[in-house]
Amino acid sequence: MKTPARIEPLVVDGLVDSVVRQLMSGKEAMVYVVQCGDEFRCAKVYKEANKRSFRQAVDYTEGRKIKNSRQARAMQKGSRYGRQEQEAAWQHAEVDALYRLAAAGVRVPTPYNFHEGVLLMELVADEDGEPAPRLNDVQLSPEIAREYHAVLVRQVVRMLCAGIVHGDLSEYNVLVDSAGPVIIDLPQAIDAAANNNASRMLERDVDNLATYFGQFAPELLKTSYGKEIWALYESGKLQPESELTGIFTPPETVADLDEIMQVIDAATAADADRRARKAALEPGLPGQDEF
Repeated sequence: MKTPARIEPLVVDGLVDSVVRQLMSGKEAMVYVVQCGDEFRCAKVYKEANKRSFRQAVDYTEGRKIKNSRQARAMQKGSRYGRQEQEAAWQHAEVDALYRLAAAGVRVPTPYNFHEGVLLMELVADEDGEPAPRLNDVQLSPEIAREYHAVLVRQVVRMLCAGIVHGDLSEYNVLVDSAGPVIIDLPQAIDAAANNNASRMLERDVDNLATYFGQFAPELLKTSYGKEIWALYESGKLQPESELTGIFTPPETVADLDEIMQVIDAATAADADRRARKAALEPGLPGQDEF
């Protein structure tokens, strides 16, 4: 096929030999199968902001590091340079996340290069060497659904131990190769320690998995892995191989009776003072001077 304009710089620089075909068009990028020497790889071409359906909501970008104050000011003002830098930061977030997660043992496509707004990465393939299907396109038995659910929950744990929350995890962002699930699409990846929305988004990711796999294994709908995982993380006890139960019981808090009584006494005193002030301002009541 004809080489897309955005991939031409990679051909010129010798990173890509040819474009084989378009693989998919997603909400934030177009993905192509490309040939690089003897290997087939993926080239992910990010769409321009005005052509994407996935927006860079503040919930996702909160806490991301900015290189310098000039970039931060430009992004805040929304200048042309600021928008360009914001786009670059959005794209680099996925590249950085892929490298960190691959190093942490998470099953993600291996990243090879990021050049001119195009991410060159591993082509996740099935047993026949064809591009692996998405999870939602795979027929699942109850047994396989339980197995894949367990694998992905463990991957979520490994991601969080690496300081990352996917933020948009579902059956549409998981491929299935001969070895099982592979997590993809990470431009919205969240810094777990720096983003105040991290716990909510992690729970949503895990709930999405339970909802999908629960169609095949209904008992998964009753699990609470998200809350359990975050509680372990927040307490500093989460490890890549932490044992999970899927059950979460909120910690019981013992009421401090002394503190409660102090609050009640303070409220009572404040109310008495308010009533006294009101009575002192009303004419004709005892304690008022008569003229």
